[in-house]
Amino acid sequence: MAARGARRLLGSLWIALFLGQPDPAAAARSSSQSPAGSTVRTFTPFYFLVEPVDTLSVRGAFVILNCSAYCETSPKIEWKKDGTFLNLVSDDRRQLLPDGSLLINGVVHSKHNKPDEGYYQCVATVESLGTIVSRTAKLTVAGLPRFTSQPESTSVYRGNSVILNCEVNADLVPFVRWEQDRQPFFLDDRIFTLPSGALIISNVTDGDGGLYRCVIESGGSPKYSDEAELKVLPDPEVPLNLVFLRQPSSLTKVTGQSAVFPCVTAGFPTPVIKWMRNEEELTIEDSERFLLLAGGSLEISDITEDDAGTYACIVDNGNETIEAQADLIVQAPPEFLKLPANIYAHESMDIVFECEVTGKPTPTVKWIKNGDMVIPSDYFKIVKEHNLQVLGLVKSDEGFYQCIAENDVGNAQAGAQLIILEHDVAIPTLPPTPLTSATTDHLAPATTGPLPSAPRDVVASLVSTRFIKLTWRTPASDPHGDNLTYTVFYTKEGINRERVENTSRPGEMQVTIQNLMPETVYVFRVVAQNKHGPGESSVPLKVATQPEVQLPGPAPNIRAYANSPTSITVTWDTPLSGNGEIQNYKLYYMEKGTDNEQDVDVGGHSYTINGLKKYTEYSFRVVAYNKHGPGVSTQDVVVQTLSDVPSAAPQNLSLEVRNSKSIMIQWQPPPAGTHNGQITGYKIRYRKASRKSEVTESIGGTQLFQLIEGLERGTEYSFRVAALTSNGTGPATDWISAETFESDLDETRVPEVPSSLHVRPLVTSIVVSWTPPENQNIVVRGYAIGYGIGSPHAQTIKVDYKQRYYTIENLDPSSHYVITLKAFNNVGEGIPLYESAVTRPHTDTSEVDLFVINAPYTPVPDPSPMMPPVGVQASILSHDTIRITWADNSLPKNQKITDARYYTVRWKTNIPANTKYKTANTTTLSYLVTSLKPNTLYEFSVMVTKGRRSSTWSMTAHGTTFELVPTSPPKDVTVVSKEGKPRTIIVNWQPPSEANGKITGYIIYYSTDVNAEIHDWVIEPVVGNRLTHQIQELTLDTPYYFKIQARNSKGMGPMSEAVQFRTPKALGSAGKGSRPLDIGPDYKPPMSGSNSPHGSPTSHLDSNMLLVIIVSVGVITIVIVVIVAVFCTRRTTSHQKKKRAACKSVNGSHKYKGNSKDVKPPDLWIHHERLELKPIDKSPDPNPIMTDTPIPRNSQDITPVDNSMDSNIHQRRNSYRGHESEDSMSTLAGRRGMRPKMMMPFDSQPPQQSVRNTPSTDTMPASSSQTGCADHQDPESATASYLANAQEEDSGQSLPTAHVRPSHPLKSFAVPAVPPTGSTYDPALPSTPLLTQQVHSVKTASIGTLGRTRPPMPVVVPSAPDVQETTRMLEDSESNYEPDELTKEMAHLEGLMKDLNAITTA
Repeated sequence: MAARGARRLLGSLWIALFLGQPDPAAAARSSSQSPAGSTVRTFTPFYFLVEPVDTLSVRGAFVILNCSAYCETSPKIEWKKDGTFLNLVSDDRRQLLPDGSLLINGVVHSKHNKPDEGYYQCVATVESLGTIVSRTAKLTVAGLPRFTSQPESTSVYRGNSVILNCEVNADLVPFVRWEQDRQPFFLDDRIFTLPSGALIISNVTDGDGGLYRCVIESGGSPKYSDEAELKVLPDPEVPLNLVFLRQPSSLTKVTGQSAVFPCVTAGFPTPVIKWMRNEEELTIEDSERFLLLAGGSLEISDITEDDAGTYACIVDNGNETIEAQADLIVQAPPEFLKLPANIYAHESMDIVFECEVTGKPTPTVKWIKNGDMVIPSDYFKIVKEHNLQVLGLVKSDEGFYQCIAENDVGNAQAGAQLIILEHDVAIPTLPPTPLTSATTDHLAPATTGPLPSAPRDVVASLVSTRFIKLTWRTPASDPHGDNLTYTVFYTKEGINRERVENTSRPGEMQVTIQNLMPETVYVFRVVAQNKHGPGESSVPLKVATQPEVQLPGPAPNIRAYANSPTSITVTWDTPLSGNGEIQNYKLYYMEKGTDNEQDVDVGGHSYTINGLKKYTEYSFRVVAYNKHGPGVSTQDVVVQTLSDVPSAAPQNLSLEVRNSKSIMIQWQPPPAGTHNGQITGYKIRYRKASRKSEVTESIGGTQLFQLIEGLERGTEYSFRVAALTSNGTGPATDWISAETFESDLDETRVPEVPSSLHVRPLVTSIVVSWTPPENQNIVVRGYAIGYGIGSPHAQTIKVDYKQRYYTIENLDPSSHYVITLKAFNNVGEGIPLYESAVTRPHTDTSEVDLFVINAPYTPVPDPSPMMPPVGVQASILSHDTIRITWADNSLPKNQKITDARYYTVRWKTNIPANTKYKTANTTTLSYLVTSLKPNTLYEFSVMVTKGRRSSTWSMTAHGTTFELVPTSPPKDVTVVSKEGKPRTIIVNWQPPSEANGKITGYIIYYSTDVNAEIHDWVIEPVVGNRLTHQIQELTLDTPYYFKIQARNSKGMGPMSEAVQFRTPKALGSAGKGSRPLDIGPDYKPPMSGSNSPHGSPTSHLDSNMLLVIIVSVGVITIVIVVIVAVFCTRRTTSHQKKKRAACKSVNGSHKYKGNSKDVKPPDLWIHHERLELKPIDKSPDPNPIMTDTPIPRNSQDITPVDNSMDSNIHQRRNSYRGHESEDSMSTLAGRRGMRPKMMMPFDSQPPQQSVRNTPSTDTMPASSSQTGCADHQDPESATASYLANAQEEDSGQSLPTAHVRPSHPLKSFAVPAVPPTGSTYDPALPSTPLLTQQVHSVKTASIGTLGRTRPPMPVVVPSAPDVQETTRMLEDSESNYEPDELTKEMAHLEGLMKDLNAITTA
């Protein structure tokens, strides 16, 4: 009992140190030293002093499994066996000792009944506190004594070693001993037993002879093995070969155990044994843990992980050396690096118990709460492999949590306590706790004071499938709320377990709840907290997350294998998460290294693709489709088609005669893409060309040349070459011939001078002919021709040794040229021969007389130009590569190039303004043009050059490169709020700079959190090439972030940078950083006049004054119309002529631009102080792309005006593009190009006086071509015609537009507004958006605010036409009106304005 008490005290101290728990006295002190008046409960020390350990027993013995636990209240101890509680009350063999240990009397164990063997665990429980469990201990009962091998009689030479086997079960080894002559045999330095039970005797002496047997004493009567006789022989007289009696075998051990590597040998002379570890010699003499046993075996005690490795036993006796090796694998039981710590928490909080553990193999971790296994769920999660996260705490979560770590060689446990405090009790601050120190509790001071009321207007501003963004207003008790923090409690509907999320900083009134489930209803409430504590809770808010489209998962087990050189079969299985019936699969494949992916629809689970390139890598992936659309793609699998024989012959075969008996043959490999495998060699076939002689074959390696020797003198041979792969021989080249020399010529010196040189000058060329050197015994490889004006060294041309003439071309007429000719070989160039000639003048029209030089092998020269290549074709290969092919009619029918000609390819983009060509040279009949731009039309042409002769350029071929995904994001992204609808915003953008194809749509991402993952942003698709989109139902006074991504047929491009925009606070305010809020066409001014449509105050004007203003403006309008009518009827005869001429001029000048309908009457912008006529210029550049919101998006936006006439004519429309009817232009506007809607700067203007700008290039019906001239139609009929035409044009798609009422054809003096004469509208050409034009800001005053100051309304107008247009328009205006008439009319209008001022001021 004293030993047990000491052991218990040591265990208590060790546990206290390791677990960081206090000893009983310290725990008592800690619990009594908490601050006075505090209601915080302290942590209760509760831990094991002693835990059970693994035990080996024998049948019939008694076993004690120790266990003892400490707590202030004595714990109740129970035991589990194999996870089930033992009933010790009625068990007569098992009993619980007073200290909690388990006693098992008379262990029962048989072949078919093993009730006591298993895993035992001690469980300690304290009522109202919790439960803890101990580590698991394994009880092993040794089996019945049984020998697997027994000792056998043997003989051994004196001084050698011997092994006597006695193999038993591993659990019986501790019970094995040996007897010699039936007497106990004691072990010493020479004698030891292996862990298996075998006996080893080294350095045998005569006294070691006798009868040996091994004995198993495992309880009960001992069991003896057979006896074996050991005979000791005298020393041998001759050397004996070294042999291993027992070699080391690989071992797996646990840290702290011992290991023995046997290395027992026999031989003479006696050998020396040394050990190596990981190829380094072990120094055993100075080591305490490494011991060399008798005979050379190695024992390692107290094993560590560093001892793992490969051990080698090297045996050497001077005559020979033998070696054996084995591996030592070291395992380690679990060990805690970080223990779980005690935690204080409130209900609804999230906590994490940390538990870091190490071991080998890597331990698995499970968690126990109050003795029961924690099953992972939505609220209990294992994070970072070992830590336990508890979400949304409830009171029942309180108790003891234990981290159980286990691997193949052991297990361990460590625990911590969770205390859940009341919400009005502050959580104590716990200092960082090292493993060996006790936990002490520190309480935060509490203060008293008023608590905040409930937060107001809690709304979900952003709802997605897996997150919700909440926003709210400050409590009524604290309107500023700068020092308030907020806590959001949330739970699934119908679940009592609440979770909590805190705002990140004081005063923040929004939070994003992540990791929610799709299509699930959640309940949210918000609580404000000040320095005195938490206040009232808001009213619960129910929000349902959006449903997630249930798409199929990836198809598992995708495999691909090649069937042939041109086919591959792909197989796969049904997706594990099909989310409904799989309708079909789409198999995507493409050649590796290209981006031209192809696809095929498949109904089953396999498909064979034929027609592939030989010996080429392809990648494959599969996408499953269900009723919702495409699912998740599989990973790519890459397979190479099988190899085949080459499909093309080697290239550029050439022959070089070396001497009278050998020819060097050279070539290039077949073209890339035709090898169809790895080229393993080349087959060369040659024969005599004089007759159908035998063909000789020579197979070489992969080198590109071969010297053919042993040929006959002066004989012509033909050669051809074919490439080889492992599959066979490919096609061969055409036969080419060369003749060996009659005799072995000399090439130790340069050739002699050519025997003759003749020149024949022409106008721009000189024909040169020559004869070879007289000494035919020196090798001539070719001739070098030099020429130049006054010097022969300006240009040099080399020709073949067989050639006897050459035409030097592209020379200057009437010029003196010096020409030199030299023969050369591999040694160098010989002596030159000189001639001079003067080219003929241009005036020399005499025919070129061709001549034949009286010399052998001299053909007639042909100075005619070369024919250009024909049949030029452009084959598109990818987004940046086009292959150009052509034919050459000057070549033989087989199109084989045998001379030194080359081809020049030139190309450029097919844009008229681009005149810059790029060129490249090639010696084949095709060329691969790379580094081109995607989706771009190119034109190509080819010319051929041979020597100094060149052809003209061929006919052009055209090709457009394939599209590529956009490589730049959309640009100029702007966001503005919609007029009159502060919860609706309009996003505008421009296409990407590098669209790389036709844009088929855009995707708008928006979120209130710029740092959120992109899959958490809300997505708005935009179909087509529209450049504007509106988004509705946003939350007021909330910052949003927007990104845009362009899409073409090849995929999605990069995203734009995030653009921030804050929605307005209310209808009368504008978004942050945006222009003042626009009022849409549906806006009705309030009758009380609280705010004008422009936001200017009108509260001081009563309704009578407002009525006076409206009537005044109407009177002015009528007066102006009457004046214009009077003008038209008071023309004199002389003025009529000028007007007819003017109309004629106007109509004539617009014949090429469109009808006279294009000429718009001016718009009068009337100031209340003075009369000023200003034009609203027309933009010459239509923008047919902007179809959703034609309002320019910049800091000087233009406000559209309510048009009551249009609202009666046009109807709204809805389409896939969204709720855009109020912002869209009519069909007429679409044909004419987009123009901004503009508002007249009048507070109370009549609704019919809206303005509409149309481009200068419109084409109107011919029937109304004369409406621009006052001689043909009065203003009212012109207006009716204009509206009728506009309405007819809008009949296809009626949208709200603004029209201009033509009143008087008076030109403006300031800036004439006649359209540019040269602008013709071509919808096929790219247009320049209105945003890119230069704009001018014109500040104007409003009649409705006479006598007061108000902010001017900025108006954007395009820049004026050029000077020529202005001059012509001024001339037109002067031809219509006399200055005196205009002066009188202006004076009359000024009088009317003064009368109006008098009325309004009264």
